[in-house]
Amino acid sequence: MKKFLNVFQKSNCNVIGMVHLDALPGTPKYSGNFNEIVEKAKHEANIYSQHKLDSILIENMHDVPYVQENALGPETISCMSRIATEIRKIIPKSMPCGIQVLACGNKQALAIAKACDLQYIRAEGFVFGHVADEGYTDACAGDILRYRRLIDAESVLVFTDLKKKHSSHSITADTSLLETAKAAEFFLTDGIIVTGTSTGHAASPDDLNALYGKVEVPLLIGSGVTKDNLKDYYEKANAVIIGSHFKKDGHWANDLCEGNIQEFMENLKKLRTK
Repeated sequence: MKKFLNVFQKSNCNVIGMVHLDALPGTPKYSGNFNEIVEKAKHEANIYSQHKLDSILIENMHDVPYVQENALGPETISCMSRIATEIRKIIPKSMPCGIQVLACGNKQALAIAKACDLQYIRAEGFVFGHVADEGYTDACAGDILRYRRLIDAESVLVFTDLKKKHSSHSITADTSLLETAKAAEFFLTDGIIVTGTSTGHAASPDDLNALYGKVEVPLLIGSGVTKDNLKDYYEKANAVIIGSHFKKDGHWANDLCEGNIQEFMENLKKLRTK
């Protein structure tokens, strides 16, 4: 928890807003105008900053269909590095910023974080293997933490998904969520992310309750948090990662809706003053 508090200002319910990058060069849905993508990402980061969110997380969400780490091209890493640098310039220095490279680009994310002064990454497949829609994901904790040491990026936190959304976990069906969390803690995760079954689907409060008080690392909610269900996570989650709820009509692929952000932050303020 000490490392978490060195980065975030509060111990509970820090709000992390997602910047879902438009499809990048080299991917099927790329529009042909990279500068426009950069400006849109900066615009969204600025909105989050104005509404006083606690943090921003950058992700190449629109790069569908995703590929595994060994098929990620240098153009993806270069473009995300450029965007991360531009965002880091315009948000307050005290505002932590993180990155996730889909799919399973955990080393790539660490390298970007190191180069662009980012404070954390969201990593897939940290412990136990699973089958995702882009293929088989193997456990990677030992590999990426050795890489973090190699590139002198020890200050970059590694937050890790458990039984990740959009994935089949039948091969680990005999391993409970708590056992998985204990393994991630033993393998030195800096924070555990609990999600629903897919993007925008709420994480089960029962899953959060199953881990709360049983692991010492921070707990983050990684999907489905809204102004209406925030109360289910507020007391026990150290952070909530929000993408879909901040978009028009609550859909991850749409533009940001400032009204949704404002209503959420007002509800959060009420909870904090109770």
